[in-house]
Amino acid sequence: MSNPPILRQTGFTALLLLLGTTGGLAAGQAGAPMPFMLGALAVTALISGFAGQFFPRGYVFPQRFRLLFIGIIGVAIGARVNPELLRPGPGIALSFGAVTLFVVLAQLANNAIFRKVGGLDRPTAWFSGSPGGLLEAVTMGEAAGADIRMLTLLQFLRIILVVSLVPIAFSIREGVPVGSAAGLSMGQGVASPAGITLVLVLAVLGSALALRLRLPAGQLTGPLILAAAFGWSGVADIVIPGWMMAAAQVVVGVSLGARFHGVRAGLLMRAAGLSLMSVSAMLALGVGLAEAVHLATGLKLDTLIISYAPGGVTEMGLVAISLSADPALVALHHLYRITLTVVFLALGKRLGVLPGTGLPQKPEPAPDGND
Repeated sequence: MSNPPILRQTGFTALLLLLGTTGGLAAGQAGAPMPFMLGALAVTALISGFAGQFFPRGYVFPQRFRLLFIGIIGVAIGARVNPELLRPGPGIALSFGAVTLFVVLAQLANNAIFRKVGGLDRPTAWFSGSPGGLLEAVTMGEAAGADIRMLTLLQFLRIILVVSLVPIAFSIREGVPVGSAAGLSMGQGVASPAGITLVLVLAVLGSALALRLRLPAGQLTGPLILAAAFGWSGVADIVIPGWMMAAAQVVVGVSLGARFHGVRAGLLMRAAGLSLMSVSAMLALGVGLAEAVHLATGLKLDTLIISYAPGGVTEMGLVAISLSADPALVALHHLYRITLTVVFLALGKRLGVLPGTGLPQKPEPAPDGND
């Protein structure tokens, strides 16, 4: 399938972003949590599902454009990094131990759900049940002979359900919508053209350095580290205006919603039911562990809940910023979760949950993603 002409693809992307922004504004007026991300996601998903025939042939949301805004989110997180993170105490160690327990229990629970309830084959169930590491799960799963359509769909639905349900749950608990665009500006003072340019330079340069150094989730962690170092230097305060963070929400929401393009309704409904069971179990496990660690260490409960929620590192970092949690600590937990998940995925054969044969020689490229 050939790529659509660049002008047509760019124009259609601009249209999706405009409609996504409209959805975000409407969601904000309706009092929804994180309105620009969830509103944009909902509108784009509906367009993808019910008006897919209007998509340019072979359309995919431009990843380089998305990566720019992931870099901006990384800068926003880095601007709030507390130097105390470099001196972790016993509370942080216990919290990371809870993440380890979460990964093992979530993987095993998801595998059981997908096998016994969903009737999926062993490779598909095992790699679909990964509570992180989307790219690695898809790559390893296809090499093991998994159903790549179901695996990819379940992984994307995991991210989408988590980033949708967590803000809604916080809003219900607080009794008011959380994560509105009004509170998204970062730093002290007023954003100037020079300040906005600084944010963009840090985002692009950080991503480029991370790519060269091969950092995990480099498009986020590179700008995060660079912004943190720049902020600690005291040269200038990093100020990110609310409209820029709202734009990042829209881009993330639209890029997630566009993933539904071309998915058959029957497959989507089946995957959605399984994913809802899986995500509900993981969120319940995460909240339980967060409560236990909070009582034992005094670490903030909200930060722990977001840290244990099995969404993408980019999306959960954005959720943390929007909910005024500690985004750097959240990102650190999620990077550890992803690393540990990939290691645990590779143990499938030794644990007896995967067959030992059926490996294709050249797996197809996996979709872009970091979670």
